[in-house]
Amino acid sequence: MAFLYSEQSGLNDARIGRLATPLKMIIEAESDNLRKKDGALKTLFNVESSNRFGETIQYQDEFGTFIATPEGGGAENDSMVETQRKFIEHIPFMKEFTITKQMMDDSVLGIGAEAKRKAQNFVRAYYLTRNKLAEAALANGRNSSMVFNRAQIDLTTADGQPLFSTKHVYGSENGRAKGTQSNLFGCNRYHKNDRDCLLTLEDVEYLITAGAAKIRNMKDENGEILGYTADTVIIPGNMPVLEKYVKQVLGSAYEPYSANNGINIHYGAWTLVVLPSWQVDLDGDDLIQTYPIIVMSSEANKNLAGNMFFNRVPLSIKNWEDSHTRNWIWNGYCRFGIGFGTYKHIALMESYSSTLNGDQTQI
Repeated sequence: MAFLYSEQSGLNDARIGRLATPLKMIIEAESDNLRKKDGALKTLFNVESSNRFGETIQYQDEFGTFIATPEGGGAENDSMVETQRKFIEHIPFMKEFTITKQMMDDSVLGIGAEAKRKAQNFVRAYYLTRNKLAEAALANGRNSSMVFNRAQIDLTTADGQPLFSTKHVYGSENGRAKGTQSNLFGCNRYHKNDRDCLLTLEDVEYLITAGAAKIRNMKDENGEILGYTADTVIIPGNMPVLEKYVKQVLGSAYEPYSANNGINIHYGAWTLVVLPSWQVDLDGDDLIQTYPIIVMSSEANKNLAGNMFFNRVPLSIKNWEDSHTRNWIWNGYCRFGIGFGTYKHIALMESYSSTLNGDQTQI
């Protein structure tokens, strides 16, 4: 069951019983259907359960390579050193809806249409909250934090930097290696005239190719190349030209911008995710527009504990009759935590048609 359901008062009123029982069934059915989908959260995040106040993700360096020893010699002792840790706190969220006394009076022969819609939308709002939170966390990944429905959300990774940053670190003072690396890159398109600076298929293909290379060459806590393969492209929901070009790059068997029938190395190798809640500010002038593309390795995301979502308390629903108004109140409570353990699974590639602004490492 995706949620917990309880009644705080007995259903002595037959009208309430006729209303509450079918409403519970509607909530259960709606919850089961939506749990199978769960949108961007299921696709882009590691969803796990938790029974604590929060969850700590701990990172260590790895064992070094084996060392050659002379005949009869002993093995050199090795150990792992903690390098970073990330704590993700669970946040409570709540919502209510009301079935009026008049609505209950008028639903003698069965559940009212308005009551049914409220029950369905109540569960949808729960899943919508989870998915909008996940989308917002990725869309605001250049920031250290964000406010979501009045909750302060930490968007830093275990090294203390925002999810997307040019100043990420790996290793530790006591470990085998220490250094910095970036997962935030900018590409400035130099041009001869105004027309040349519009976004092109070549730009999009280059950003995706470069992003895959950056993911592959991320270093672990020992300074070794991780070698993960990027397989997920994430783009905003309000950039139709960018979306069109990304789909052409990923869905064409041959190079989409060439008549030479050259092989398209991206064909069949990617999953495209469009985030409706990620809305980029459109300047109304393509000459100064920014085009962002997030590239991610789903395998690295899982193995390295990248995008994390913890279910602390599933949707818990209680209902009762308000003695003052005699309305029937349905109250929902849930608690979950979201955050990023590491940055090594994901990269933000931005293409500009004017001078670079902000802090990016140029591709």
